[in-house]
Amino acid sequence: MSSTRLTARDLAQVAVFAALVIALGLPGTITVGSSGVPITLQSLGVMLAGALLGARKGTLSILTVIAVGLALPVLAGGRTTFTSLASPTMGFLIGWIPAVAVVGWLTTRLAPRHRTLSAVAAAFLGGVVVLYAFGLAGMMIRTDLTFWQALTANATFLPGDAVKAVVTGVVAAQVHRAYPSLARGTARVSRAPRPSEAN
Repeated sequence: MSSTRLTARDLAQVAVFAALVIALGLPGTITVGSSGVPITLQSLGVMLAGALLGARKGTLSILTVIAVGLALPVLAGGRTTFTSLASPTMGFLIGWIPAVAVVGWLTTRLAPRHRTLSAVAAAFLGGVVVLYAFGLAGMMIRTDLTFWQALTANATFLPGDAVKAVVTGVVAAQVHRAYPSLARGTARVSRAPRPSEAN
């Protein structure tokens, strides 16, 4: 039977990817256009967390980043979680959670043989389509933009995010070929075979 608890290795992986997402925010941000949405590498970390760790551990790593951000300015541009939630880009931060979960879920199902194209598709659907759905909804709530106005304002970022999805897919396919159990969640609990199973 499989364990529902996180092992020490699982927790270490969650911590490492939380640190990776935070580190990807250190270069800062570049704001393009009038939408106020910054270009940041942290969304790449979100995609990688889901693609490499799977839905469960990937989501935990992103929740860890958001929790740390409640006290420290670990988000790109030196922002805290509260600062981001108070801005027009709040939907993108909230969208990290479903995005990493979808990337992780799709990666383990669309890419069972670790094909690069399937891994890229999983990263794009979760890390771009889902993330933008939440991000645009947040902008519409915080501003007076319509859906099409919000989409047009963020169209500049789509090529870069598509590149991040490709990078994520390529990396995920290679890593899972070498470590196929990485995204499967917690390890299985070993047990001695019953006498009836030994023969």
